[in-house]
Amino acid sequence: MQSQDRILPRIGFIGAGRVAKGLAWGLAESGQRVAVAASRSLGSAEQLAARIAGCRAVANVQDVVDRSDLVFVTVPDDAIAAVAASLKWREDVAVIHCSGATEVAALTPAALAGAQIGGFHPLQLFADPEVALAGLPGCTIAIEAEAPLLPQLEQLAQALRCRTIRLPPGCRARYHAAAHYAAGFVITLLNQAVELWQSFGIEREQTIRALLPLLRGTAASIERSGLAQGLAGTYSRGDIGTLEKHLAELARVGPDALHLYCELALRSIPLGLERGGYDEHRAQAMRVLLRRALKS
Repeated sequence: MQSQDRILPRIGFIGAGRVAKGLAWGLAESGQRVAVAASRSLGSAEQLAARIAGCRAVANVQDVVDRSDLVFVTVPDDAIAAVAASLKWREDVAVIHCSGATEVAALTPAALAGAQIGGFHPLQLFADPEVALAGLPGCTIAIEAEAPLLPQLEQLAQALRCRTIRLPPGCRARYHAAAHYAAGFVITLLNQAVELWQSFGIEREQTIRALLPLLRGTAASIERSGLAQGLAGTYSRGDIGTLEKHLAELARVGPDALHLYCELALRSIPLGLERGGYDEHRAQAMRVLLRRALKS
């Protein structure tokens, strides 16, 4: 009988930053064979390898390709194509990148040499690899690949206890842009709330402490009930009187604050209708007020 080491593919990482560390440590903890890592800084590769039994940090990036069956290219997005073009690939290796926005076609030099290519993007924040590692179970990984690589990548995601979605070719930038609405743009919106509260004397940290439970409650409500039924507040119930007060006050704050509010409110009305909080007549009355404010 073959040993487990022979059955499991040897996994290598080119790039040893936060994404690589979180993924490599998670894969190793799930029983996968993470064998080798390289980075512009040998120290970074050594940090990645130090927590994984049998994993080697190497200075020569080509050694990762030569010692691996599956290569993760976890370098910055703008460097993916250059890295792929700089290495010698072979037919019995697969190479994937972990970028959300970069097309898999960036790995074409590897494909021309006979390698399988794909994308493996965890929909997770990697600001801190330890936090990312803890958050991997339950997150979604967007996979783009053809058979036989596709089921192999789905098995890796399953080993990480992640969900998967399959991305068709050519849609990665759109997929990635959309994800910003649930991550970075939420922080931008919270910053807008901070600025509004600061205008009447509430300090930044106090505002954040006050609003974070509201944010957590919103996420929990969506998880429990879905988008429309999770909606709360003015646009869940069609409260025109409150809307008018909001518009009058934000007009005094300034056009930027007013216009952002109106754009978001207009996109909230369809959810309120779906929720059943009001009828089309009330929805149209709100749209009229919002569009009039946008033109002001």
